[in-house]
Amino acid sequence: MSEVVALHQFRRSTEDGALEGATPGADVKLIVARSTDPRPAVEPAVFFDRREFNLILNLYARMVGMGEWRDYAIGHDRESCSFAVFRRSADGALYRIVKTPKLARKQGAFTIVAQGGRIVRRGRDLAVMLRFFEPKREATL
Repeated sequence: MSEVVALHQFRRSTEDGALEGATPGADVKLIVARSTDPRPAVEPAVFFDRREFNLILNLYARMVGMGEWRDYAIGHDRESCSFAVFRRSADGALYRIVKTPKLARKQGAFTIVAQGGRIVRRGRDLAVMLRFFEPKREATL
């Protein structure tokens, strides 16, 4: 005959290997209780995926080549991540590209924030949003 023992009752005796509180010579099944919550205990921090990060770094390389930008900083937490660009390291961020997945259905996950906190553009597609930084082409007559 077998017995069912909960995890908090599982203690082996050091002498013969039998469980404390169990009938001697009985087969014992150990039951481990699992959490019913499907979410992980700690939510991972938000960051740009590889495709998004490549788009941003390609733009950064072009702008450095044109002499517009000189430095960058990356920050992230549980709700958002940001890529900030600077003209000079001592100044404030010229622009910040922010990803906030919680806003994906409402306003779009991506935001471009100008110096002073003014939101310049919001959207769902990062590639389309980064066109904001492309040089304006003049109309030829």
